[in-house]
Amino acid sequence: MANLKLSGVAKSYGNVEVLKDINLEIETGELVVFVGPSGCGKSTLLRMIAGLERISGGTLEIDDQRMNDVPPSQRGIAMVFQSYALYPHMTVRDNMAFALKIAKKTKDEITAAVEKAARILQLEDYLDRLPKALSGGQRQRVAIGRAIVRDPKVYLFDEPLSNLDAALRVATRIEIAQLKEAMPESTMIYVTHDQVEAMTLASRIVVLANKGIAQVGTPLELYERPENEFVAQFIGSPAMNLLPGRVIKTGAQTTVQLQGEGVAVSDIATVADDLGKPVNVGVRPEDFVLTDGPAVLDGKVDIVEALGEVTLLYFVPERGQDPIIAKLPGIHGELRGNSVKLTADPSKVHLFMDGKSLLYR
Repeated sequence: MANLKLSGVAKSYGNVEVLKDINLEIETGELVVFVGPSGCGKSTLLRMIAGLERISGGTLEIDDQRMNDVPPSQRGIAMVFQSYALYPHMTVRDNMAFALKIAKKTKDEITAAVEKAARILQLEDYLDRLPKALSGGQRQRVAIGRAIVRDPKVYLFDEPLSNLDAALRVATRIEIAQLKEAMPESTMIYVTHDQVEAMTLASRIVVLANKGIAQVGTPLELYERPENEFVAQFIGSPAMNLLPGRVIKTGAQTTVQLQGEGVAVSDIATVADDLGKPVNVGVRPEDFVLTDGPAVLDGKVDIVEALGEVTLLYFVPERGQDPIIAKLPGIHGELRGNSVKLTADPSKVHLFMDGKSLLYR
């Protein structure tokens, strides 16, 4: 299908800078997901790729051709929006065929394309129904089918599942994953604020923050080896705990004295000059384990959330501070109000200095 390259791409509205210095290469066959907090520019970047927003600076290339000034209709791109935007008076068949009719394709070409898309999306039994006779998930599939029939170089998805309820989101997410497997050469860019969608669908994730790219990597790379505190806390639910402390031992393993009595040991190496420096120790809630020995955290459990398969323990250090959260397998309702000691394997303990991971130094 197509590869896509962004070089120094920027976007401004008058004097307001929204995005700057976006450098990214997307290879043929990848499903790349843009994630980030609200207002970080995810959808704006997608619309710039589609040609719906002008690029203020830098270059967009598709298959080595500069696309900055190419009209949207000539970029070989199909976009699936958050809103289904189906024509209510047209059947599913006519909705999917509409763009091909505008492009003056032959009747046989249109029929073949619509039937192929309907087969991929399991819509064959619904082709003669109106949108009002479909469920939300089926309408979203029709919107995706309308993109597939155009056989574009690049598919763009702008939060396509956000209007669905929880059960339909799961079902439709699985369908999109199956769709990608059915079209392995297709290049897809997907915008979402739901990190579950990002982690389960993406070949690579692009985390956007502070007008630029915070990190690019596979889902597990971002989860296991975040480059900075922002990515560490954005990827994963509940967010990674950050515990302030000072380095008291350097070398192949690093020991940190935390505020209070806790001590953390990390497999991240440090040098002699790091001794005594302030760091933030990062521990994911699911990496905490109960212990009777030396503890990273020794405190009273303030709140317990029993979710069935796991239990969340909340420790509130001081009023106004973010709680420290531990996620333990099983049910532990009896721990509320009791003091517990928690530790973490050194291989799961992250170290951040000035907001950046020492793993990448």
